[in-house]
Amino acid sequence: MSKTFLIIVLILVIVIIAWLIKTYNNFITLRERVANAKGQIAAQVESRWDAIKNLIDATKKYTKYEAETLENIVTQRVTISNNSPINQIESSDQQLDHVLGRLLAISENYPELKASDVYMTSMDSVNKYEDNVRHSRMIYNDVVTKHNRLVKMFPSNFVAKLFNFAEKQYFSQTNEKQEMPRWE
Repeated sequence: MSKTFLIIVLILVIVIIAWLIKTYNNFITLRERVANAKGQIAAQVESRWDAIKNLIDATKKYTKYEAETLENIVTQRVTISNNSPINQIESSDQQLDHVLGRLLAISENYPELKASDVYMTSMDSVNKYEDNVRHSRMIYNDVVTKHNRLVKMFPSNFVAKLFNFAEKQYFSQTNEKQEMPRWE
């Protein structure tokens, strides 16, 4: 074998190894971004639950039974994190929607509750966190798109298979979530 051939083979091996390392590092970066984006969603959801707790506290003055029922729901909810599966986060979201619906119904029966500063401030917080969750989900889905594209595209799909990088699950938009909730 000629020296030139060995140099070409060596350069080719180095290029392939460099490509493998770069592609692997891209997968690691995207995996961490997906986890971070999910963590942001979890933080915003937790903040929404905290705002709901404030609404429940405001409700206690007006109806003890309803407040206790809602507090039981809040204490039974599952805490989510960046390791939580998508369906668990969506389940928490549905549970929160149920509590909000009950709170809105209570506030309709008690106009003085609806007019209280604590109630109005807490409802503003719920709206803010709802918007933050929506934005966080969009960011999450964008990062998941990049990750899934890398998993599926040639030739990076070989690295994905080699190191067990799998597609990530998207958040889907339900019919209830297509419009921003209104509290009036």
